[in-house]
Amino acid sequence: MIRTSVLILLTFVSTIMIQAEPLNVGDTAPTITSITDQGEKIHFNDIYEKGVVLVYFYPKADTPGCTIQSCNLRDEFTTLTDKGITVIGVSADTVEEQKAFKEKYNLPFTLIADKDGEVIKAFGVPTRPSGSATRQTFMIKEGLVVWRDLEATPKTQAEDALNALAEL
Repeated sequence: MIRTSVLILLTFVSTIMIQAEPLNVGDTAPTITSITDQGEKIHFNDIYEKGVVLVYFYPKADTPGCTIQSCNLRDEFTTLTDKGITVIGVSADTVEEQKAFKEKYNLPFTLIADKDGEVIKAFGVPTRPSGSATRQTFMIKEGLVVWRDLEATPKTQAEDALNALAEL
């Protein structure tokens, strides 16, 4: 009886932990510090000062959906940067995994190795039981969330972001 109660309680607590409330449009973007695919510290506030920032979250480097999403952004990178968008990818992978993913697919933007999940948590991105992020995207302008896609589509991620920017 006690064992069953403890299991139910643990299941409830773990469900709460993986459920998060993503940032809303109008919210202040997190000014967190993390680690890049190169093992260097990156301060999100410094990135926000450069203009529009697209922060996309994906579950795992070098998996099918995440590769499609990242390569879609890579293929449209010139168009995105011409529109003033800085692209940042985030997953709970290690620095080594992010670096290998970036090199394998020639990704021209920074990837964040959020192994401790602090960036994922700061943006309120729900996680899977493994700790990996769900696929979500946020557009930041002047330190505020101006668009979010809580069910990001890998094949149209760049187009969706460009359409959102055009509507601002």
